Amino acid sequence: QVQLVESGGGLVQPGGSLRLSCAASGSIFSIYAMGWYRQAPGKQRDLVASILTGGNTNYADSVKGRFTISRDNGENTMYLQMNSLKPEDTAVYYCNQLGLDHFPWGQGTQVTVSS
Repeated sequence: QVQLVESGGGLVQPGGSLRLSCAASGSIFSIYAMGWYRQAPGKQRDLVASILTGGNTNYADSVKGRFTISRDNGENTMYLQMNSLKPEDTAVYYCNQLGLDHFPWGQGTQVTVSS
């Protein structure tokens, strides 16, 4: 089955930038709508950005204008460019199918925004 591996997280100052990567085990991005999710301690996992098979993108209001989702179908990789990071962006970030029938969740990648 499809495996997803997130990477690129780390510790960054407020206002800084990070680029997260989501590597898939197969060519899935032309078949499934995909999204980036994040989960902060004690909170639910929320969708923050999505990209449809046709390339249309959408963003949660909290990240709109700061985050950009993209994909490279040939490399089976999806990205999340995060700019102007805020402390409230601190969370574990995951990628997965946008639909309810998610693939198995990966380990996620920790993003910490702190001075």
